[in-house]
Amino acid sequence: MKIRSVNLETVCGITSRLPENNRMEVAFAGRSNVGKSSLINTLINRKSYARTSQQPGKTQTINFYNINDALYFVDLPGYGYAKVSKEVTQKWGRMIEGYLETSKVLRLVFLLVDIRHKPNANDKQMYDWCVHYGFHPVIIATKEDKIKRSQKAGQLKQIREALQVVEGTPVIPFSSQKGSGKEEVWEYIQMMYEAFQEEEK
Repeated sequence: MKIRSVNLETVCGITSRLPENNRMEVAFAGRSNVGKSSLINTLINRKSYARTSQQPGKTQTINFYNINDALYFVDLPGYGYAKVSKEVTQKWGRMIEGYLETSKVLRLVFLLVDIRHKPNANDKQMYDWCVHYGFHPVIIATKEDKIKRSQKAGQLKQIREALQVVEGTPVIPFSSQKGSGKEEVWEYIQMMYEAFQEEEK
């Protein structure tokens, strides 16, 4: 898909009401500092449209990016940030879960995990939430450029096992530095977008 326009259209905090969009939504979930903003910027060919930060826990809202007036990228709050109070963490969790449960046009969830580390209990919970609400998330293993090529297969196997993914679940190695994985991610978006268009006919 050629990117013609990107607009941060809606920002929802803990107490905000979620928008009732009629265009397809693609959600991006992942732990704080896993690289969600970098992935979104790479996909939309913008250097810093989605705000990236060295400081984890920066995305504390659900951000809806209107892409080409055709679909939405939905950036979910990063979870698992230790310096946030337990109460706030639980509110973010309820906000994410509420979105997964109520969106009528969410068709695709990308779950980002850091390829260098074994997914933790928060990652597993996020994966399980997605499956519970009827989604089969595509896993994106970020920061591929930070490991040796010889380590890649072992790290991807570790991710599959730790998340206990459904057989056949794609795990896409991705690097915002090199742009690797970008085409594969777009292929899934395009496929779901075309299916959504058929649904709407």
